[in-house]
Amino acid sequence: MQFSSIRRDWSANPMREMLAGAVATFALIPEVIAFSFVAGVDPQVGLFASFIIGIVIAFTGGRPAMISAAAGSVALVAAPLVHAHGLAYLLAAGLLAGVIQIVFGLLRLGVLMRFVSKSVRTGFVNALAILIFAAQLPHIIGGDWLAYGMLAAGLAVIYLAPRITTAIPSPLICIIVLTVASIALQLPVMTIADLGKLPDSLPVFGWPAVPMTLETLTIIAGPALAIAMVGLLESMMTASVVDDLTGTPSSKNRECTGLGIANTAASLFGGIAGCGMIGQTVSNVKYGGRGRLSTLFAGAFLLVLMVLLKPWVSQVPVAALVAIMVMVSIDTFDWSSLKTLVVHPKMSSVVMVVTVLVTVFSANLALGVTIGVLLSGVFFTFKVARLMKVETETDAGRGQIRYRVSGQVFFASADVFIDAFDIEQAAGKSVVIDVSQANFWDITAVAALDKVVGRFRAHDIATTVLGLNEASATLIGSLGSPRTLKEI
Repeated sequence: MQFSSIRRDWSANPMREMLAGAVATFALIPEVIAFSFVAGVDPQVGLFASFIIGIVIAFTGGRPAMISAAAGSVALVAAPLVHAHGLAYLLAAGLLAGVIQIVFGLLRLGVLMRFVSKSVRTGFVNALAILIFAAQLPHIIGGDWLAYGMLAAGLAVIYLAPRITTAIPSPLICIIVLTVASIALQLPVMTIADLGKLPDSLPVFGWPAVPMTLETLTIIAGPALAIAMVGLLESMMTASVVDDLTGTPSSKNRECTGLGIANTAASLFGGIAGCGMIGQTVSNVKYGGRGRLSTLFAGAFLLVLMVLLKPWVSQVPVAALVAIMVMVSIDTFDWSSLKTLVVHPKMSSVVMVVTVLVTVFSANLALGVTIGVLLSGVFFTFKVARLMKVETETDAGRGQIRYRVSGQVFFASADVFIDAFDIEQAAGKSVVIDVSQANFWDITAVAALDKVVGRFRAHDIATTVLGLNEASATLIGSLGSPRTLKEI
C-alpha cells in the first residue's frame, strides 16, 4: 500500500505533472515579487523562500499537488517586524514559526479543520479569487492601449489555445507567444525585470544574524506565532480545497509539520516564511497536477528560471503574467455559490458572504476565516437551541403533571429549559420530568436541572426525574447537586 501511494504521488504522468508545475511557477512570480514589497524585503528574499519551500514541502507536505510559497497573508504579518527591526529578525521569526508549526502537526491539531464549515471554505475561496484579481488592477488600471492589447491577447491565447491542443498548458503558450511578440516587435511594455531585482546567485545557508538573547525572543515571539497561525490556517484551507477538487483525502497533520519544516529551511536560506497558495494550487490542479512531482517541479523550475534563465525570463511581459492571474482568479471563484445563495439556508449564505466581505476589506485571510468560523458556531448554537422542546401532560386523576423534554440542553438552551416549568401550574400535584429524549451537555445544563428541581422542592412539590441516558447521568453525577440526585 505504501509503495502504491509513493508511485501514485511521484510517477503518475510525469510530463503532465511538470507542465502543470511550470504553469504554477509562472503564476507565482508576480505575486511573490509583489508580496516581497508588502513585507518590505527584496524580491529575491521571497523568490528564495518560494523555491525552497516548494522543494521541501514536496517531500514533507500532506497534500500532493498543493503549491506553497511566500504568501501575501504572511507578508502582511511580517511587514511590521521588518520595518521595526530588519530582515534578520524576520528570518529568526520565520525559524521560530516553523518550529511552532512542526509542534502543531506533531500534536495532531490539524483536526481543528473539522470546525471550518463548507460555507466558510467557500467564502475563503471566493475572497481569495477577488484578492488575486484585485492584485492585478495596478497593472491594468491606467495602462495604455498597448498594455490592454497585450492583456487581451494573453487571455485570448489562454482560453482559445485548448481548442487547438491540450498537450501544452495554454498559460505556457501565452507566455511564449507574448514574449516572442514583444521581443520581435520591440514593444515598449513592462517586463519581469521592471518588477524588481531578481536573484543572481543560489541561496546560501546561514543562521539569522540576531543575538541569542531573551530580548530577541521577546521581539520575535509575537510575530512568529502570528506567522505560524496564519500560515497553518491558509495551508489547511487550501488543502481542503484541493481535497474537494480532486476527490482525494490529505493529511492535515502532516501538512502542518511539513510546512513547519519548509519554513524552517526557507528561513535558514535567507527566505521569508510562506504557506499554501490557493490560486497557484488551483492552476496546478486544473492543468493536471495531482502528485508531489508537480509541487517539486514548481519549486525547482522557479530556481532555474530566476538564476539560470534570468536573461530570458526578465524579458517576459508582465501582461502575460497578469493574464494568467486573471485566469486563475476566474477559475478559483466558486461561481455556483452565487446560484446557491438563495437555495442554501439563510444562515449558511450569511456566513459565506460575511467571510468574503471581512477577508476582502481587511485583506486578512485569518481574520476572515476566524469571523466565519465564529459566526458558524453562533448560528449552529442558535439552531440546536431552538430544537429543544418541553411538552406538558397533565393527569388530573393521579394528580400528576409530566414534562417531556426532548433535544439538547446546554448553555444556549438552558434558559428556555428553565422557563418551560410553571410552578403555579404544578401546585398541588406531583411532577415527573421525563428526559429520556434529551441530552445534558455542560455545567450550565446541569445547573438548569438543579434550579428547576430546587424550585419545585422549595414549593413542597414532589419531583422525579426519569430517563437520564448514561452520558447525562454521569455528567449530573459529577456536577449536579446531591439534592437533585436524590430526586432522580
